Amino acid sequence: MRPRGTDMPQASALSTHLAERLRATPRDASLAILFPGQGSHQVGAGRDLFDAFPLAREVFERADQVLRFPLTKLCFEGPAEELRDTANAQPAILAASLACLAAALESGALQRQPAFVAGHSLGEFTALVAAGALSLEDAVSLVATRGRLMQEASERQPGTMAAIIGLDGEALDEIYRGSGVELCNYNSPSQVVVGGPVAAVEEASRLAKERGGRALAVNVSGAFHTSLMAPAAEEFAAAVDACPIHDPSIPVIANTSGEPLTSATAVREELRQQIIRPVLWHQSMMKMTSAEVTTFMEIGPGRVLSGLVKRAGPGLTALNLDSVDSLEALRNV
Repeated sequence: MRPRGTDMPQASALSTHLAERLRATPRDASLAILFPGQGSHQVGAGRDLFDAFPLAREVFERADQVLRFPLTKLCFEGPAEELRDTANAQPAILAASLACLAAALESGALQRQPAFVAGHSLGEFTALVAAGALSLEDAVSLVATRGRLMQEASERQPGTMAAIIGLDGEALDEIYRGSGVELCNYNSPSQVVVGGPVAAVEEASRLAKERGGRALAVNVSGAFHTSLMAPAAEEFAAAVDACPIHDPSIPVIANTSGEPLTSATAVREELRQQIIRPVLWHQSMMKMTSAEVTTFMEIGPGRVLSGLVKRAGPGLTALNLDSVDSLEALRNV
């Protein structure tokens, strides 16, 4: 790793460079870029991009500097258990996703400006950097604070999450009433994520299976996007209020409403509420497809969002960028 303090761009200059470079490409009204959330990251993700592209390397190094912690070493060497901690996982996924974006722009694999950007939960912060609403430095600082507060809230009020698959709205309503869980993510009409105290989620999983559905544990350390996160949301709001935020240069689809964010005021309110409100991902996808978006490019670790694109409707194309090999594939699209 390059010694710290060398002549890399300043944080705001680096993030501005990425946002301006993306904005300078020809607009493609049929394209949206998606950024993944927590649970998508594994040890080693982004290492090949770090080695191959100076801008990707600078993203990781800048994150190390902001955090005053060797996040890059943890990302590439582990241990996996430490990387999975919410306080580490959130800045790690942000850095890895922005490094992927930097590599795509530096390599020329991404030469189109999207009509929209969107991110799933944590990924919304990555989308805001891509749209120029947040600097890289401020985003790293915010997500580190967010992760720490969410981890602390989880330790005070332990909870968990589970994906419920294959049930309709009536059956889901019965599960909510019968178990006391809350909706965390509405990913598609056939897949939601619920959260709450461990016993409540276990009961919801039992009820789902009893009604012919599937229930899968989500690999997170708490009941995110539920009322159990209220203490974290209250403290995080103060951090958001103190952070410089700009009008997005590209519309960002909001997790909490499925509507475009086009002003700094709207972005600030979204970030203040996001931790305790469900991610309306299906509604976000429908908003973009109703605007005639047909190609969705997932930039960052994992392929969870690409899978959701394929379930969102016919005629949609899902592209994925998380490695040097995927960059090469994109050049041929």
